[in-house]
Amino acid sequence: MKKLLLLLLVATWGTTQFYAQDFEFKANQIDIKYERFVLPNGLTLLVHEDHKAPIAAVNVWYHVGSKNEKPGKSGFAHLFEHLMFNGSENFNDDYFQALERIGGTDLNGTTNSDRTNYFQNVPVSALDQVLFLESDRMGHLLGAIDQAKLDEQRGVVQNEKRQGENQPYGKQWDYLTKAMYPKGHPYSWTVIGEMEDLNAASLEDVQEWFKSYYGAANAVVAVAGDIDPQEVYQKVLKYFGDIPSGPTIERQEINIPTKTNDTYQVYQDRVPETRILFAWNSPEFGSREDLHFDLISSILTTGKNSRLYKRLVYEDQLASSVVSFQASSEIASRFITWANVKPGEDEEKVQEIMMQELTRLINEGPSEKELKRVKAAYFSGFIKGLERIGGFGGVSDILASNETYHGDASYYKTQLKYVEDATIADLRKTAQKWLSQGKHVLVCNPFPEYAVEKSAVDRSKLPELGPTKTSKFPTLERTKLSNGLNVVLAKRAGVPTVVMNLMFNAGYKTDFLSSPGTADLAMNLLDEGTKDMNSLQINEQLQLLGASLSTFSSQDNSNVYLNTLKPSMDASIDLFADVVLNPAFPQSEFDRLKSEQINAIKQEKSQPISMALRVMNKYLYGEGHPYSNPYTGTGYEETVANLTRDNIEEFYKTWIRPNNATLVVTGDVEMTSLKNKLEKAFGKWKKAAIPAIAFSEPKVNSKNTLYLMDRPESEQSVILAGHLTSKYGAIPQIALEQMVSILGGDFTSRINMNLREDKHWAYGAGGFVIGAKEERPFIVYAPVQTDKSAESVTELRKEISEFISTRPVTQEELDKVKTNQVLRLPGQWETNSSVNSSVVDLVKYDLPDDYYQNYDSNVRNLSLKEVRDVSKSVVKPDAVNWFMVGDRAKIADKLDELGFDAIIEIDADGKPKMPAMKESDSGIKN
Repeated sequence: MKKLLLLLLVATWGTTQFYAQDFEFKANQIDIKYERFVLPNGLTLLVHEDHKAPIAAVNVWYHVGSKNEKPGKSGFAHLFEHLMFNGSENFNDDYFQALERIGGTDLNGTTNSDRTNYFQNVPVSALDQVLFLESDRMGHLLGAIDQAKLDEQRGVVQNEKRQGENQPYGKQWDYLTKAMYPKGHPYSWTVIGEMEDLNAASLEDVQEWFKSYYGAANAVVAVAGDIDPQEVYQKVLKYFGDIPSGPTIERQEINIPTKTNDTYQVYQDRVPETRILFAWNSPEFGSREDLHFDLISSILTTGKNSRLYKRLVYEDQLASSVVSFQASSEIASRFITWANVKPGEDEEKVQEIMMQELTRLINEGPSEKELKRVKAAYFSGFIKGLERIGGFGGVSDILASNETYHGDASYYKTQLKYVEDATIADLRKTAQKWLSQGKHVLVCNPFPEYAVEKSAVDRSKLPELGPTKTSKFPTLERTKLSNGLNVVLAKRAGVPTVVMNLMFNAGYKTDFLSSPGTADLAMNLLDEGTKDMNSLQINEQLQLLGASLSTFSSQDNSNVYLNTLKPSMDASIDLFADVVLNPAFPQSEFDRLKSEQINAIKQEKSQPISMALRVMNKYLYGEGHPYSNPYTGTGYEETVANLTRDNIEEFYKTWIRPNNATLVVTGDVEMTSLKNKLEKAFGKWKKAAIPAIAFSEPKVNSKNTLYLMDRPESEQSVILAGHLTSKYGAIPQIALEQMVSILGGDFTSRINMNLREDKHWAYGAGGFVIGAKEERPFIVYAPVQTDKSAESVTELRKEISEFISTRPVTQEELDKVKTNQVLRLPGQWETNSSVNSSVVDLVKYDLPDDYYQNYDSNVRNLSLKEVRDVSKSVVKPDAVNWFMVGDRAKIADKLDELGFDAIIEIDADGKPKMPAMKESDSGIKN
């Protein structure tokens, strides 16, 4: 962006303090330089130069999606996308393997109703390899696809479908798709498709799909990064030039169904809250009215000042969340908004308020202030995306998508101009035109909670008593303010954003000295009002500044995070400091957030993975340890219910002190200037004595024990298993990282290749070591299909046991992950936010300032012996405890056969529901 027109409001200090610098964003000030080439075979090439990092993004878009499928063949576009990663005729190997070996980052493939794309960021030295791989699967794929590969990826996709539908509200998109589009419409089936259609997909279908849609003339290749356009053109011509253009493809015309009457649908799911959803058919992607709906959705639900959030969540507190968005597609779109109703609140009242606010918007349009705020947020989001060359929303993605959909890579300028020119009257007219038509109302209600008493009656005889129940990294600069606040600066020139993370040595571990859930609630409350500004005013100032601010806790730290634009940095620092130094902790906000935290706990108890995470620490560390509370940090319903505002103020006075904090700054700023600004903003902040937290020895009194959590009607079982290992710094960290990558950290890790690629029982599985300052959990995990729960435990046991016995790390495996780790570093630190995150880790674990400067050589010099030694130190099969969340009725019988010392059924708070089984027991008893 060449220029920001800065209108500085008069700053007044008194009852209300204004930080707003009102930016007027102009579409014609945003320009992505690129060169466009069309090869003789019809392939379109877009090239953008960006020399800030020695990486290149390659983004390949095919103008084909699920709308090109035939009835009875749903899900095929997405299934074919998976097949494209399984090897081609001249490179018949897994593409993820190849891309990991050359340091690929931001790599994936995705499918929607209109297009399929494949993208990756790589070191520029690997550009030829990526172009070879992409061209080989574009022009030379069919000979490498056989029945085995088709069956393998069919199983993976079906597990992806199960995993999506296993989530709360996971079936809403299937219901919504069929309700909004008449049978036979190109959008009347979901992208992932139906199980029976996936089962019917044949090799003949694969061949026909490839021949019909994967020709050069139906593709756009966008390359961005540290490159020369003419050189890239010659390379693309070399690799892609011999690929046939493919048959002419008939493009489907705009086809927006007309709904004259409202329709209504209700379904039930295993969810904690009722969800009320409204959906309207709306204009096609890229049209002026499509952009109007992006602004309308922000007015309704983006930020605390948005209409539905302010009314339903903030003021009346009837809903826990509200969402709206324009689901843009090529020939028809949908405008969707929903609200999750808090348990016990009036669903009809929520629906009535939703319609009141929508009707008010239809009749009156937005206010000038609302329009200005959402425009600023739209432009800010677009500009921040330009910092990245690849991935979703990056430069190559923007160019490729606009060329694919509109035949003009610069069409984004038209869309930005639509946003800039939008008036109150325009948005009112668009809302009146489309939101006055018939809508679909979709209501999801929680399943009723039923319970049955298990009979202890032996019907063969008289009753007796039953049993009792139970890359390149910036040089760091350091300074310290007069009040003891440490400042660490990672200066990065030429980047338009500035990121600040104020980290306190606090976090969930401090709940050990107070009550579970305190740190989480305190930090959530911190930015909900200062002495001069309420929460809504803070939120409005942030939007006008193009900034975002969040306050949160993790296990070891509490943080205040700011991401802003360089031109608005001074005003953003003032607002940042006001939030930190002058919190008001309003009673109304405390009551609201406490209620929301209790509601969040209930939601965690319905999510399979969070159910396990809530109870894991209790059994890995033992009662009375600072880490023994729920890993999510939300606490327990009863402990949060007993918290008072005084508890929050005590947390703030105790832990939020300058001598207990480090401010990590990343951006194009000078340390001298930065220190002066920070002294002015934070200089009056007083230091104080900080309590010490005593970390006792973890009290782990079990091993080879299965803790089972019943989640009736689950379509998958979630398995977590692990034990504690040494604290950070006690073992070689780089060796540990490579070990984890090989066993479970990478896509091509042993665990994932076993359960996903070989067995097809999971969409994804792996392992990791959770970051912590003290002893850390070493965890393996697998969400698996229900009927393979016991078998998956056996496979996981085999993988971790053989890892330190019969199948230790090989030199080939180590070389692969070392190369991948080294080569992906430039892409790993592309944005200021990612650099800032690494510096935060460096400070958190007291690493030397040159840790990341030396990281490359330290990885390269890592030996096989070092990794094997760390493996034997960390991986301890005999010490593992197991946690499983699934449908007890479907999985319990087979679990008895696995040889656990005990199987203990626990509730969602980790409390035993029955005594542990002894080895001599014959089953799980109630």
